[in-house]
Amino acid sequence: MHYDRYFPFYMAYSTPVFYEGESQQENEFQLMKSYYPEEARQIQTKVEEICDHMDYPGSPIYDEYPDRLTLNRICRRISDEMETEDVSAASMEELIQVLLFHEIHRRRCRTCRRRYF
Repeated sequence: MHYDRYFPFYMAYSTPVFYEGESQQENEFQLMKSYYPEEARQIQTKVEEICDHMDYPGSPIYDEYPDRLTLNRICRRISDEMETEDVSAASMEELIQVLLFHEIHRRRCRTCRRRYF
């Protein structure tokens, strides 16, 4: 196979725009976090801390079908650490679950780099 033009490796296989979408998505997520109320921000930081400790390939976060009991234990551990009297326990559990599942989804999509349309 003969090519008329020579392309260096860095030009032929470079994808500088590929990571641009990821940084834009991260900036939008930071903007959305700034709109959260104070309690949700505290919960979000606690969720991120817990997910940072579990951010390794064999953790339950990266299982194909995560165990429901393990996820409920993680939510319960976060709710035990967050002691607020203003919000009812049921709505607090739901908020923690939503934020935890969103964080897990965000981390899983960041590592697999798939595009879902």
